[in-house]
Amino acid sequence: MTDRNALRRRLRDQRRATPAPLRIAAADGLATQLLALPTLPAGGYVAGYWASDGEIGLHAFQLRLPPGLVYCLPVLHGDVLRFAPWRAGDPLVTNRYGIPEPDIEPASALDARAMALVVVPLVGFDTHGQRLGMGGGWYDRSFAFRQTAQPPPLLVGAAFASQQVAALDVAPWDVALDAICTESDTFLVTSPPMSAPR
Repeated sequence: MTDRNALRRRLRDQRRATPAPLRIAAADGLATQLLALPTLPAGGYVAGYWASDGEIGLHAFQLRLPPGLVYCLPVLHGDVLRFAPWRAGDPLVTNRYGIPEPDIEPASALDARAMALVVVPLVGFDTHGQRLGMGGGWYDRSFAFRQTAQPPPLLVGAAFASQQVAALDVAPWDVALDAICTESDTFLVTSPPMSAPR
């Protein structure tokens, strides 16, 4: 049995130590991988996240989204996430974890089921679609309905390639991802990795 807390600490330290030039290049590579997903929806709401604690950035992805897709950020609401459309320059507030989120009444934000695609931050991942998060359970609670229902939304993890681990233990509450994208690869959960475009 993996010590999740020790693994989480090690991977977070490693992620935070990534130099700025590599972060910028990785964000561009990640955007390319995400936009090339065979399951990328043609329209609807796409949820991202505000990168913090060394997470790989989504700014390049947001800027390159096709016109039919509306970018959203998560908003804490009770013990789950809701989502609100957001564009650069729109007002933000800081939530209790110090992470910026859209300045709206949380109850008026969109339910998780309204999303077509959700790009999920993670601390570690394996190629079976298992994700190690920050430990708060926000995404697992918000998308628990995916354990008994088919997509949408599609759940795609986003990470640096260095966050890959051989295998993660599965807890009963873990919600598996449909794919994971890094700066250099896309791992479809039912398929082998696709190489990055050259």
